[in-house]
Amino acid sequence: MSFNIERGLFKFEIADYHAVLGIPLNADPKVVRKQYLKIARSLHPDSFKGEDRGHKRQASEMLSKLVNPAYEQLSKDKSRAEYQLVLAQMGQRLAREGGKPSVIGKSAQELLQAGANVDLAYSKLLQKLATEQYKYIDQVLDTVAEISELNLVYLMRKQGQGIKQPVKVQANEDRDSKKVVEKEEKPLKPKSQAEPYLNRAQEYMGKNNYSQAILELRDALKLEPNNAIGHALLGTAYLKQKQGTMAKVHINKAYQLSPQEPIVIQAKQALDKVSKGTNGTKSDRSKASAKSNNSGMFGGLFGKK
Repeated sequence: MSFNIERGLFKFEIADYHAVLGIPLNADPKVVRKQYLKIARSLHPDSFKGEDRGHKRQASEMLSKLVNPAYEQLSKDKSRAEYQLVLAQMGQRLAREGGKPSVIGKSAQELLQAGANVDLAYSKLLQKLATEQYKYIDQVLDTVAEISELNLVYLMRKQGQGIKQPVKVQANEDRDSKKVVEKEEKPLKPKSQAEPYLNRAQEYMGKNNYSQAILELRDALKLEPNNAIGHALLGTAYLKQKQGTMAKVHINKAYQLSPQEPIVIQAKQALDKVSKGTNGTKSDRSKASAKSNNSGMFGGLFGKK
């Protein structure tokens, strides 16, 4: 299944990852992760609510080919910074060219006509679109296209000035609760002992050196036996080496420890995909074997003498 979108930023051959996730162009990593987990849960085959098999397959493909790549791009500091630079250049280009971009979505047209408070108008319009973005599978691509048009207009209206921090739609905030949140965010979590091993393992996996990655990950799990990411990566490495049993053990362990961790979700998806393929192959072989045995038996009974 291909996902061809030719509106908004996509029209300029820029993949609009923010539109795919239904988040503002100024979203921070926490917002990115939270929204990804929400979408992943709704599209994953194990939790997808639709009963139609075609829709279920379509949701799974959207997750693997559309949503996961968007999260990969926006969850890493380096790739996110490079992408923001591309968006800033696009805004400057639109400002130089002048005029208004061609859009057909109602939300984008409203933003074109919005007054001075562009940021607030943008936040409200985006929130309205994103609320039910993945509720109806058949309408997802149209909604992504409409959000991308909204993003395009927002960049044009900002005229490449740079993207401000998100504007909160709710006007009344509890100051006391805000102070509590700030206090809770101050303490730093102790650095994981396994982290250096995990980082080296990911580097090895990026070079397809899975044997060395496995050694690093085993060492990491000796230090932290309940590290979900360690188990997920180790299971993935085993999966790449076609060691299905070991892969299943570690990926299932990771899923038990932290089912909402993005790396764990991706590992589980990979395992499920391989498992389905293996089960299908075994079933075909069983049918072929049964057919052969039956043919031999009945051939002996009714065959020509």
